[in-house]
Amino acid sequence: MLNTVIFDMDGLLVDSEPLWGLAMREVLDGLGVTLTPALTSHTTGLRTKEVVSYWHDYFKWDSKSPEVVTDEIVENVTQRILQEGRAMEGLDYILRFFTEQQFKIGLASSSPESLIQAVVEHLDIKKYFQAVVSAEFEAYGKPHPAVYLACAEKLGSSPLDCIAFEDSVTGMTAAKAARMRTVVVPEAHNFQDPRYALADLKISSLLSFDEKALKALQPK
Repeated sequence: MLNTVIFDMDGLLVDSEPLWGLAMREVLDGLGVTLTPALTSHTTGLRTKEVVSYWHDYFKWDSKSPEVVTDEIVENVTQRILQEGRAMEGLDYILRFFTEQQFKIGLASSSPESLIQAVVEHLDIKKYFQAVVSAEFEAYGKPHPAVYLACAEKLGSSPLDCIAFEDSVTGMTAAKAARMRTVVVPEAHNFQDPRYALADLKISSLLSFDEKALKALQPK
């Protein structure tokens, strides 16, 4: 029986993807590198250090190390989220729903631990989670399942008893590789991406998930 739910964070619980884009473009602009919104979307769901490494290989700047650039981006986006970050539609609803269902609740994010803590404090949702895990401390980030497996282990749950909520193809791939039931809530402009057919359920908003959807996900 499903008894555990694990959420991604960026773009699913907090409307941070546009802020990540702004932060990356601002920091990279300072290096003389132009990163368009279309290019930014190529690295959605990856860990920050992997994003910076990707663009460092692509643009080959030499004025700052990737490590310094990574730290600057994380600091920039953290400040933007604390100032402008908004909860995604249905955030309080979905956390209350699974609390009332007596599910164990976890968070598994590609973001650094410092940013995760800033977000859960900013949104006042820390009380809902029994486990919060960052892929920062895993050998591999999404689409590898490591962060989901680590979160399930921390919750004392079998991956087969877990539902994962994701908004990106990268995250969905990680959750499915962990053998979890997977619900995707894609951004509107990516909603028809055929790759989301891999998910067990695709919805347009967290508000769309209900007891009927939960029952349909239960193992037959």
